[in-house]
Amino acid sequence: MKRIVILVALVLVAGIAGIVRSHTKTGDFDKLVSHNAAADQRQEIRQSFQLSPGASVELANINGAIKIETSETTTADVYVERLGASQEALSRRKILIEADSNSLRIHGEKGEVNFIERMFGSNPSERITLKLPRQVALHTKGVNGSVTVGEINGPVDVRGVNGRVQIAGTNGAAEFKGINGNISLGLKQVNTEGVNLGGINGNVDLQLMQGLNADFDAHGINGAVVSDLSDVMIDRSKRGSYSGRIGNGGSPITAKGINGNIRFSRSAMSSNPSDSDSKDLSSSDKKN
Repeated sequence: MKRIVILVALVLVAGIAGIVRSHTKTGDFDKLVSHNAAADQRQEIRQSFQLSPGASVELANINGAIKIETSETTTADVYVERLGASQEALSRRKILIEADSNSLRIHGEKGEVNFIERMFGSNPSERITLKLPRQVALHTKGVNGSVTVGEINGPVDVRGVNGRVQIAGTNGAAEFKGINGNISLGLKQVNTEGVNLGGINGNVDLQLMQGLNADFDAHGINGAVVSDLSDVMIDRSKRGSYSGRIGNGGSPITAKGINGNIRFSRSAMSSNPSDSDSKDLSSSDKKN
C-alpha cells in the first residue's frame, strides 16, 4: 500500500513539473524555482509626510528589518529598500504606504502574479528606515526581522516579530506579544495602562530611568529575574513566578510566558540606538 502511495505522489509531482514547463519559456522554470538569496534587483521608495502630535504609525507584514530614528520634528521621512532575485520576485510582493496628518501606515501585501510564480517563485525582502517625530503612537505587527527604535513619547505596541526588538525609550503604555528574539526597552515612566510582556522567546532587558515607580508581576518565566538597581526589590514566590516593587510602586509591569531572563538596569536613554548598544543576557544567567 505504501509503495502505491509513493508511486502516485511521484506521478503527481512529475505531472505538475510538466505543466509548469509547458507554460513557461525555455529557462524560465529554473528561474522561478530558484530561491537564490542574492539580490539581483533593487527598488527604492522615498516619501515624506507631515504628522500631527500623537499620530499613529503602523508597520505590518514586513519581510525585513525596521529602523526608526526619532527627533523633535513634525516630518516623517520614509525610505524603503526592496531586494529580490529578479524583477518577477519583486512583483510577488508590494509595499503600500498610506498617510495623512493623523496616521502613517506601511504594510506589505501579495503582488499580482500568476499561479506558477506564486507557487515556485522566490520572495523579495525589504529594509525600512523611518525618521519620525518622537510624539507618536507606534504599532508593529508581523515583522520578519529586527526592530530598532529611538525614543517615543507615546504608546508602543509590538506583536509578532521574528527578530530582536530594541526601543530606546517610551513614557506611554507598552505591549509586546509573540516576540522571537531579545528585547531591550527603555522606560522613562510607566503610565496607568502599564507595560505588558507575553509570549517572548528571548531575554528581556528593562532599562529604567532614575525615579521610575512601578509594581512588577511575572508568571510562567523559564529563566531568572535579576536587578542591577538598589531601588528594585524582587521576590520569588514559587518556581517561575516573581513579584516586586520599583521605587515607591505604582503602575504595573507584567510578564507572562517568557522563555528567557528578565533584567532591570539603568537607562541611558539614547535617541538613536544601535545594535551594539543593547545588552544581551548570557545563557549562564538562566536559572530553572
